[in-house]
Amino acid sequence: MSHDFPYRDRFPVHRTLPEHGRPRGEILTELATMAEEEDAGWESGKCSGTMYCGDHDHYAFLTEAFGRYAHVNALQRDMCPSATKFEGEIIAMALDLFHADAAVGGAPVGMVTSGGSGSIAHAMLAYREHGAARGIASPNVIKPETAHPAFDKACHLFGIELRRAPIDPVSTQVDLDWVAAHIDDDTVALVGSACNYGYGTVDPIAELGAMALDRGTGLHVDGCLGGYILPFGRELGYDIPAFDFEVPGVTSLSADTHKYGYALKGTSTLLFAHKELRNSQYFALTDWSGGKYTSPGMEGSRSVGLLAATWASMVHLGREGYRRHAQEIFSTSDRMQAAVREHPELRIIGSPSFLFSFTSDAFDIYHVNDRMRQLGWRFNGQQYPNAIHMAVTRPQTRPGVVEAFAADLSDAVSYARVHAAEQPASGAIYGGVTGGMSAEADDLIRTVMAAMLDTQQSVPPA
Repeated sequence: MSHDFPYRDRFPVHRTLPEHGRPRGEILTELATMAEEEDAGWESGKCSGTMYCGDHDHYAFLTEAFGRYAHVNALQRDMCPSATKFEGEIIAMALDLFHADAAVGGAPVGMVTSGGSGSIAHAMLAYREHGAARGIASPNVIKPETAHPAFDKACHLFGIELRRAPIDPVSTQVDLDWVAAHIDDDTVALVGSACNYGYGTVDPIAELGAMALDRGTGLHVDGCLGGYILPFGRELGYDIPAFDFEVPGVTSLSADTHKYGYALKGTSTLLFAHKELRNSQYFALTDWSGGKYTSPGMEGSRSVGLLAATWASMVHLGREGYRRHAQEIFSTSDRMQAAVREHPELRIIGSPSFLFSFTSDAFDIYHVNDRMRQLGWRFNGQQYPNAIHMAVTRPQTRPGVVEAFAADLSDAVSYARVHAAEQPASGAIYGGVTGGMSAEADDLIRTVMAAMLDTQQSVPPA
């Protein structure tokens, strides 16, 4: 992989701290060159997900807000009381958006985390600790197989048994009968996605909520991806079922402000139906020789800059701005899905929302991916079954992108027909191993990940 690294021979390589610092202008020029070249990859609108806003003017506005507070630590509220304003209002606006006034169990509350994985981890920790307070020593959580791997990571880190429920292959929603059969007295939470990352479908949250109430367990709704666009899709009349606190039984919800909230990377909102559940994952060490230490989450120091930029994004766009962008995105997704349906060889999986996934029963869909990559498109790959998905964001709403997608897709389908008997060059980004995962393939994937981080760290031989 080191041979493919684009900056290998173009810029100075720093393997030791330079004795004398480089000029600011030189450094900024280098940064500008790399940033402009990398931005060009998604500015075309041919990249699935990743860049949810894509508006450089909006980014500049957020960067200015961030810069005012980038150097300030959110721990020092006495020195920076505005951090409390930003964080408190972010949480309040999120609670209002997700109908927390309908939550049962006390005053709804929340916290701002570092991202989707952070929100999920904090939620799982809260359920573990809340369960422990009720005498549950060996907690388990039940999630749909399609729910994000961050749940697997969190359960691994916190010693929670994770039970993966199968999904219906047609609807891609969780198998409710399986969930009901596997709940026991040690189940601290069920999980449902709104929407899931792979297929853009929403799990049956109402049914999961009823099940959670009946069995006396929690229900976490993972809206990390769809949280800040699905409510506005509902307002616009799209067929999106209720998924937030207005559904009886929902006890927590995660939604990423750094995705369709159009904030900078590094913030997410985690909301709870009642304070007891949130506070159960707080940490306090009151007898430390260095003083009294308390922390509302796993992070210690945090930049107030991210809080300021997130707050600025939300109050600048307002409901009207979010609704307008949602309309553009849903409309664009509908047109792109229509282009897929024009080809009888292609099949859209499930009932998607703004994100859609498609496969083929006529040939390996990665032949389509191969050709689309040659034409500049970057999809997210899936496996079991092989599929590719497009998470529509604001860059896809630009003029001409849908037309380019339709034309290039037709080209790619023709290419796939011709090469159907061959092995496709590309594989699913998240694995894609013919015949199923093996120990050798698992080891290779782990090695590739390590190589991506180590490319510029090793010193070449003399």
